[in-house]
Amino acid sequence: MSYFVDEKSIVREIWKNTDAVLLIFAGSAAEFALNKVVDWLYFTGKIPTNPLERLFSTVEYAQNIVFAENEKALATIDKITQIHQGVEKSRGQTIPDWAYRDVLYMLIDYSIRSFELLERKIELNEKEEIFDVFSRLGIRMGLKDLPNNYKDWEIDRIQHLENDLLKGKFTIHLFEQYKKHLGNSRYFILLEIQKILVPKMVYKMIFERSNFPTKTLLKLYILSKTLKVDHVVKVILLPKKHKESITNIGKYETL
Repeated sequence: MSYFVDEKSIVREIWKNTDAVLLIFAGSAAEFALNKVVDWLYFTGKIPTNPLERLFSTVEYAQNIVFAENEKALATIDKITQIHQGVEKSRGQTIPDWAYRDVLYMLIDYSIRSFELLERKIELNEKEEIFDVFSRLGIRMGLKDLPNNYKDWEIDRIQHLENDLLKGKFTIHLFEQYKKHLGNSRYFILLEIQKILVPKMVYKMIFERSNFPTKTLLKLYILSKTLKVDHVVKVILLPKKHKESITNIGKYETL
């Protein structure tokens, strides 16, 4: 049986970890709000009006690719491509290729950052493996000018951060929506988590300096996992109505 992602891949180790997946999208939520073409989100209105539901929907698509047999994974990628093409047709414009690469690059970068924050340092060969998986995803989507390897990606990632980010009205509105759907206390925690996840360039554009001991609390949370009481923490940190969605993210943890 052939899989899009090898069964022993570091990518599977990352994407079956519920906490890592949530951190990936926490970091991406901050950076994507700065993207110069974030206005595309407002064409359909789905993310601005219900960001948490869209988060869980995106996670499901991603995990369907990471853990599926090759043909099913490719079919999922093709479906994502068709959805975007439909939006482009409705608007009468094409999403820039660099914007697609930005999203792909976020998945690579925050997969690494999140796992390292929670678990351990990732070796260079594992980073190459992560790059390879998402590069193949991008190639299937028809993306052009993708880097050839992880080292080249690192260079291109910096260039994208320098060229493609802008704090504007959509950035501010998206963060207002995050706050609306999470509530004050959960929103505060989201911001603090984002501060220790995002690249310095993103940090400087959005956040003010903070002395909140986020890393210390994160270590305590990791300890709670060892003591098997982390489910209590998740209930506190996430709205109750999303409990089933959180459980669904972790369905691959026993693989």
